[in-house]
Amino acid sequence: MHVSASTLSLTVADVDASRDFLCTHLGYEVAMAQDGFASLTREGAAADIVLLRKGTEVLPAEQRDREAGGLILALTVTGLDAEEARLRAAGAPITMPLREEPWGERLFQMTDPNGVVVQLVEWAVPDHPAEPNENTALHVITPASESVTVSPNAAMTGLAAPSRGSAELSTWTVAMEAGATGPEHSISREQVWTVTAGALEVTCDGRTEKVSAGQTLILPADRIRRIHAPEQAEAHISMRSDRVASVPGTEGSRELPWAR
Repeated sequence: MHVSASTLSLTVADVDASRDFLCTHLGYEVAMAQDGFASLTREGAAADIVLLRKGTEVLPAEQRDREAGGLILALTVTGLDAEEARLRAAGAPITMPLREEPWGERLFQMTDPNGVVVQLVEWAVPDHPAEPNENTALHVITPASESVTVSPNAAMTGLAAPSRGSAELSTWTVAMEAGATGPEHSISREQVWTVTAGALEVTCDGRTEKVSAGQTLILPADRIRRIHAPEQAEAHISMRSDRVASVPGTEGSRELPWAR
């Protein structure tokens, strides 16, 4: 079924009163009119409206004396607050003030001289709706050989990083052979280490903890630490991407190449 247009037919006691209300306040225009009949139209997605006088013989006998009581003509608009202010200033009969429902619908109602309720609606949106662009798009990262950095003590495989699509975080995996020990160093941001295989011994500020597979360790920023693998081990690390590393006894700092 193809619908080319939609029309709402209203039976009212006073056709002229509803016609004037809709044309004056809601921008409808008269397409055709005769005594006891008016066809109204409006640009945009609003339905056309036909007004028929109550009792007219055009209607079937069982419908002639029925009126549009209980019906709501709902129009979805933009700039609802401005429309409410405009209509109130014009003296339109606002019978339900502007309100917002818990499900996000904002609306107010008017009632025309024949009791037809007209409701203007606008759907509330988040203050900062996300725009679909490359900064908010989903990124799937597959570990690749070019993202691996090998040092004398470990192999680091870069995952999320600013160069690979992340905005705030860097994550990578570390693999260490049994007996390997990294150098003393500090990182300017907090790190979270989750051991995924084997175990690591982590010394920070003179305190040593053994972290086994399945356990997570939080290392605070700017604290001297050293990582030792008493057995073959792997871990997953995450931290904010705006960080640098420092080594005691040396000047300056450097970035972590697998996390930039």
